[in-house]
Order: sequence, then structure tokens, then C-alpha cells
Amino acid sequence: MSVGADFDALVRRVSAPDDNARAAALTRQARLTKPTGALGRLEELSVWASAVQGRCPPEPFGRIEVVLVAADHGIARHGVSAYPAEVTAQMVANFLAGGAAVNVLANQIAAQVHVVDVGVSVDVEGADGRWKVCNGSGAIDREDALSETALERALIAGAALVDERVDAGADLLIPGDMGIGSTTACAAVVAALLSQAPATVCGRGTGVDDAGLARKVEAVSAAVTRLADRRDPLAVLRTVGGADLALMTGLLVAAAARRTPVVLDGIVSCTAALVAARLSPPAVQWWIAGHRSTEPAQRLVLDELALRPVLDLDLRLGEGTGALLAVPVLQAAVATLRDMATFAEAGVSDRSNG
Repeated sequence: MSVGADFDALVRRVSAPDDNARAAALTRQARLTKPTGALGRLEELSVWASAVQGRCPPEPFGRIEVVLVAADHGIARHGVSAYPAEVTAQMVANFLAGGAAVNVLANQIAAQVHVVDVGVSVDVEGADGRWKVCNGSGAIDREDALSETALERALIAGAALVDERVDAGADLLIPGDMGIGSTTACAAVVAALLSQAPATVCGRGTGVDDAGLARKVEAVSAAVTRLADRRDPLAVLRTVGGADLALMTGLLVAAAARRTPVVLDGIVSCTAALVAARLSPPAVQWWIAGHRSTEPAQRLVLDELALRPVLDLDLRLGEGTGALLAVPVLQAAVATLRDMATFAEAGVSDRSNG
């Protein structure tokens, strides 16, 4: 399915990061005062930073923004979560009050948190509701998550948010999430697009017991069975996804089009990344995976997109927390490539050719 000429044009704008900056970063890495490869993943991350910034050496990321996307899922009222659906709105209020984990971790690295209500069942005062498309998505085991109009509006909302945040100076984006029932929708999208069995993609999310997990697997199975075409990423997103996933998909495509790097978080942002990558394969080069979560669907997506997570801390909270924790590692990678002396500068003998 198509969602309009504007979004199709956005997809066509996506191109790869700067190859010249990448090559220069690799050359500089080989000249720094250390054995080649001795800094492990820091070297890889520093080269990525150079490529997405289009310069070598890269600069520290100066304005990091979490776009925290909140939406309710109708499936949450059918026993697939350890928490009631009302918690989505309650947690949005907590984000706005500064009391959640994402707020605490964002403060550690001076990141900004922008809370967007794209589909919460009630309006929460203080949340950015300019692009709200619904009051909760449909229960995907028995009805479509979104209408075609809501899907298009959510995708365009993600693009508009990127334009706004980047124009205001953001140079690194983190898509955060809040939505009870979201891991069930993610499992359905991943099961469809990666041809996986529901039991393989379903994790315990908020901590459901065995009975809750069984209900989740059953819901995902019913949702995927409803799909007429599992190969069309937008049709899958509309039918078994949700407003949060749709907005994040638009955000990820638009960030790549605006040549702005993204640190992915857990299952929600990675599921959106899977959809976005199906729409625009070059967009993957603009993202890194902040962490590996305990959700099996997220692990499958990381393998599919060939994204190696920076951290593996058994996190499953969402909100953007794992991505925020990865940022200091990324900044350290930038600092090593930028500030370390080369062998010539330090007067240190390089590797022997003997």
C-alpha cells in the first residue's frame, strides 16, 4: 500500500552516510597510538560517527533528544500485559513530571525528553498532542490497529517531528516509547515480516506470567492470521501495529533523509526500524542499536538488520533508557578518534614491518 506522494518522496531522499568521512576515519584510526583494533567496538562506533556527521574527526554530539512516543493498544485490555491499560496515561504524566527512568538517565547526559501523544486513550495535559491520530489502536487479534488515514497521519507526524527537532539543533535522536500492550503489537509485526512463529517472537514484556504469555501468543497468532499480505510493510504496520510504531517509522525514515543519526532502543523502536528498513534499506546506516533487550523479537530484528548492540544489560523497560545508556559509550568513541595522538604526533614508533 502507499501512503501518499509526500512520504514516498521522503523515502526517495534517503542516501548513505558520507563515504569520504568514513574512509578518513578508518585511516586516522590506523594512525592512532594503539594497536589496530585494540579499542574494539569504540573504533567501529567512531567511524560510524564520522560518516553520519560527514567529518573526520567527528565532534561530540551536542544536542541529544529523546522523542518519547506514547500510544495505547486495544490488545492491552485482553490480558496480554502485567499492567492495566490506564498505566500508559499515568506514565505519560510521570514523564512530564520528571519522575521516570528516562528522565533520570537523560539528565545524566544532558539530553532533552520530548513527550508526544500520538494515540493515548485520554489526553494528558502537557504532552505534545499536535499529531494525535487516535485514542488507542484497535485490538489487533480482532480488528485493524489503524485506519489508512491514521497510518498516513502518524507517518507524516514522525517526519514533521524530525524536521522540528533537527531545525532546532538536535544532532542525535533517540526514539522512546510508552504504551501498555506495545510488545504484543511488535511481536505481531515481527512475526509477519520475518515469517516467525508467534511463540518465537513473544516475550514476557512487562513481566506476564505463563498464562499471560500464552494469551499473548494466542493474540499474536490471531493477529497475523488476519493479514492478507505479510510482505507489504505498511499493510502489516496498519493492520497489526499501532500509532506509536507508525510515528516511529516515519521518524526513522525522516531522520535518515535529514542525515541525522539515531540510537535505537528496545523492541518498539527496533520494530519500527524493521518496517522503515523495508521501506528504505539505506536508512539502516543512520542507526545504531543502543542495547539488546530481553525481548526475543528485538533480537530477531537486530540480526535481520545486522545491527550489533552497544550494550547487553538485560533491560526491558523501553522509554529510550537503553539507548541513553549507550550514548556515553558513543561519545567516548568520538573522543578517542578526535583527541588521541597519532604515532607521528606523539613521536611513538609505529608497528614494525618485520
